[in-house]
Amino acid sequence: MCDQSKPAQPATIACNHGWRDRLPFEDRTDFENARRGFIATFDGDEVRREDGRVVWDFRAYDFQESEEAPDTVNPSLWRLARLNNHTGLFQVCERIYQVRGFDLSNMNIIEGDSGLIIMDPLVSAEVAKAGLELYYQHRPHRPVVAVIYTHSHVDHFGGVKGVISEEEVRSGKVRVYAPEGFMEETVSENVYAGPAMRRRAQYMYGGLLPKGPRGQVDAGLGKGTSRGTVTLIAPTDEISEAFETHTIDGVEIEFQLTPGTEAPAEMNLYFPQWRALCVAENACQCMHNILTIRGALVRDPRIWSYYLGQTLARYGERSDVLFAQHHWPTWGADNIREYLADQRDMYAFLNDETLRLLNHGLTPMDIAEHIKSLPQPLAQRWHARDYYGSVSHNVRAVYQRYMGFYDANPAHLNPLPPVASARRTIEWMGGAEAVLEKARAEFERGEYRWVAEIVNQVVFADPDNAAARELQADTLEQLGYQCENTTWRNAYLTGAQELRKGVKRVPGGQAPDLVRALTPAFFFSLLAIRLDSEKAASQPMTLNWHFPDLDQDFALTVRNGVLTYLEGHRHDNADASVTMGKADLDQVGLGKLTLPQCMQDGRLAVAGDQAKVAALFGMLDQFQSSFNIVTPATLG
Repeated sequence: MCDQSKPAQPATIACNHGWRDRLPFEDRTDFENARRGFIATFDGDEVRREDGRVVWDFRAYDFQESEEAPDTVNPSLWRLARLNNHTGLFQVCERIYQVRGFDLSNMNIIEGDSGLIIMDPLVSAEVAKAGLELYYQHRPHRPVVAVIYTHSHVDHFGGVKGVISEEEVRSGKVRVYAPEGFMEETVSENVYAGPAMRRRAQYMYGGLLPKGPRGQVDAGLGKGTSRGTVTLIAPTDEISEAFETHTIDGVEIEFQLTPGTEAPAEMNLYFPQWRALCVAENACQCMHNILTIRGALVRDPRIWSYYLGQTLARYGERSDVLFAQHHWPTWGADNIREYLADQRDMYAFLNDETLRLLNHGLTPMDIAEHIKSLPQPLAQRWHARDYYGSVSHNVRAVYQRYMGFYDANPAHLNPLPPVASARRTIEWMGGAEAVLEKARAEFERGEYRWVAEIVNQVVFADPDNAAARELQADTLEQLGYQCENTTWRNAYLTGAQELRKGVKRVPGGQAPDLVRALTPAFFFSLLAIRLDSEKAASQPMTLNWHFPDLDQDFALTVRNGVLTYLEGHRHDNADASVTMGKADLDQVGLGKLTLPQCMQDGRLAVAGDQAKVAALFGMLDQFQSSFNIVTPATLG
């Protein structure tokens, strides 16, 4: 427990107690399903990396044994946290097993005629290996013959080298299946805005918080994310048709492509031999995100709802068990049909009701305040609650998808930036002390949303104001304690912690396998992002870049402070021509070599004006791995 955290205030205690009368806590179906098929749990307390660092701690959430929620946790969230704490190997149905509670996601193991099919091997190799070892302790030890990635998010492929090797794939012993576009989407989501997303993910998942009733208790889709080695092996087979049937080691699988839903590249799977349906991450035991608070492209709830309807129509009458890549399965045909229909209706409502209201002229915050919850009886369904996504954030995301961030009010066309606005606002309100005096009174009345909004202005006007930081931390903390949504709670409490203790500098960096998966085109896109436009504006240049091992050419142009490129082209009169191997480019991406070092030792050959190439390297920006969020961010 954080030594600077505070207890729940009376307003928070009253708020949380009120939740007990709002939802059907007497319904124990989910607890029965979460325990169903249990075989065994991990024999040990931790999974560690080779260097001894802890990857996953199975005892971290032992404090959740009590059914009664503490005052500092929303009772609905506490219920989910306890459900997600069911850990171990479970049997879903005949020949289908599930490893749960080893990571944010689930790893599914399908028994073929001669070997195993692994579906979604978690975030990191260490926990995936531990999960497979647990399976082998209780089932026959047979080789892995195939791996399936259901979609392009890291918690569904990152542990692949814990269950298979690249050599096994190269030799043909193991096939790897993924939806069309998997590699492109996997790389692009983790690269272009990678540093910012990783920083914001610390807030979303609460990875910097202590585990405990006043800290991180859950991550919505699971307990949290493992901290092991993220790996990637490229697919050997891509599913490209709307419906494709393949027989893998005697197991018939019908693949249903669902692009543009929870992930840009995603697919469901149906196993007719066992009347079993896997819905990937298209349906979970909660509301999902239309736009994650860590940042991503806005998802399309309309197409998401459509594909869930298609799944229901095609498989609803033919399924006895539904399982997914998070949470626990649903058994029984009637329950499955109701569940899929609810999930379909949920995303349709978020989309259509937002569009209805924005066409009346309501702004994003108006809409979020108007749509307090899903319609009844959907709002009473546990599998539609705001544990990971939220109605408030999702309706604003739908608005953003269709209308952008601007709400059409001309006063918002060109507002002052946060710090300048904060300083003038606080000055007009009589200064920091006058504002804080009023804010403390509002805090005592439990008006935490307003206090957070106004004291944030004081903090941004004067980040060194200790009284403002402490009051803002106390306020965010109470908001976190009241949250049903795990990601909101984690964000509030992480903000409070950083206001009190400062930003913890965590080393950044991309997973080596993801760096190696970068094509040269992605590399040059990254160079364009890193280019300091002010430095580049006065230094135009044209460069040709050749990769002999790939037989690929690129024509680079730096002009008007931007870098552009064309693949398969060369400038006729380039300032310089660069020749470099892809393997050496990977070493640069991994930070093991710099481009100037490559020039010095001959890995990078330059014909022409070498000073132009050196100038390009000198204009590249470096990103902070731990920038400020609850206090003003700065460049450099």
